[in-house]
Formats: sequence, C-alpha cells, structure tokens
Amino acid sequence: MSDEFPMEIDCRSVLEKLSTETFLLIDCREPDEYEIARIEGAQLVPMSQIAGSLDRLAVHRESHVVVHCHHGGRSLKVATWLREQGFAQAQSMAGGIDRWASEIDASVPRY
Repeated sequence: MSDEFPMEIDCRSVLEKLSTETFLLIDCREPDEYEIARIEGAQLVPMSQIAGSLDRLAVHRESHVVVHCHHGGRSLKVATWLREQGFAQAQSMAGGIDRWASEIDASVPRY
C-alpha cells in the first residue's frame, strides 16, 4: 500500500485538496441523506449502487478518489472495495460528513 495514499484521509486534508487538486469526491450515502447535507462538488454514488457504477467510475481508476459517508464506516468499505477493483488511490474520509460539519463547515447540517 502506498504511503502517499493511506486508506483514510482527514477532513482538513480533503478541504486543502479541494482547492489545489482535481480528484473525484464520492458521497456513498443514500439519496435521502444527500438531501439533508452534502459537500459541494461531491458526486452521489450510494454504496448500494457502487458495483453497478463501476463502468462509469472506470475513467477515474488512475486518479485520486476520496469517498465519504456519514461517519466513515461505509466509505471505508467502499474505498477498500475500490482498491480491490484497481483504484489504487482510493481513500476514505475519516469521520465522514459529520466530522466535516463539526471541523470544516458548520453550515452543513448534522443529523
């Protein structure tokens, strides 16, 4: 596993990368959760649909991919699965959107 791309990335690093890099930010929560709170620029690809979305995501196989969910459990599973599919730079955002709301953007609703 690359030291450059550990399995998890913290919210502050994601915020920094949003302003300096181009990468794919995947929100793997369900649509009803996405309607409550979202991070600008994140693409909704629910965990339940990730396998069926693999063809669409394939163009990002060589890119940096960050996955987030509510607290970090689902995104860790999705990032692990993506790595198994050849997405070597897939990472999970530790703490999910809940930590994002508490540490980065207080305007994002917590639920």
